[in-house]
Amino acid sequence: MSLTIAAALASARGRIPASEASLLLAEVCGRNKAWLIAHDDETLPAERADRFNDWVSRRERGEPVAYILGWREFYGHRFSVAPGVLIPRPETELLVDEGLAAIERKQQPRILDLGTGSGCIAISLALARPDAQVYAVDMSAEALNIAAANAEALGARVEFIRSDWSASLSERDFDLIVSNPPYIDPDDAHLAQGDLRFEPRSALAAADAGRADLCRIVDAAADLLKPGATLLCEHGWDQAGFMHELLVAKGFSPLQYRDLAGIVRVSGGVRAA
Repeated sequence: MSLTIAAALASARGRIPASEASLLLAEVCGRNKAWLIAHDDETLPAERADRFNDWVSRRERGEPVAYILGWREFYGHRFSVAPGVLIPRPETELLVDEGLAAIERKQQPRILDLGTGSGCIAISLALARPDAQVYAVDMSAEALNIAAANAEALGARVEFIRSDWSASLSERDFDLIVSNPPYIDPDDAHLAQGDLRFEPRSALAAADAGRADLCRIVDAAADLLKPGATLLCEHGWDQAGFMHELLVAKGFSPLQYRDLAGIVRVSGGVRAA
């Protein structure tokens, strides 16, 4: 049975949010949402109608929209994503903003992204600062393949390294280290809810109530950063106090930044001279 665009959207009503249905159908049609509104009486070819229905069914079962589409926008760029990497989130753009501010006056800065995943942080920094030497580390070969493909597609110059955090890293003397590591408590009930159910657990949860990898990163940063250089880490809504104490204990002059909701989302510090 043939469907118009309006009828296809109506068929999804009550199954998934209307905004998600419009996004999925726009992608199926290779158009934008405004086009759907202006052409809602057009008939969908059977192949597109079937694909849209399949995507709606997948979303109805809880699969993240980003994995269905195969991409997510971050910092004005489209990044390919798949179940092997964390889905980029808007709040992580704060990490890029503050990272760029930290190296604003540095020429040819050396940047390290620990736990790069899709590469969205490292690539966004590299595109904003084409003079920078950017290195990105991940333990997952699948993640590194996705990140490298994103870098090539977007024309970013980034060196990708497979390593358990900084264990296999020979480079030193960085001007900036950034990281969005796993920081959720493995026993947190939210891991069994929403999009988190489909994302790689290794990119979300860490031992010691979500603190273990944050500790490893701060420990390593003291040896990897130049004197006066900056470390910035994203963390959970309730970890700001812990991060402040950790950074002070490791000799950093602490820095903390709030997201649009007023929550301290990024903590870091400047390495002592």
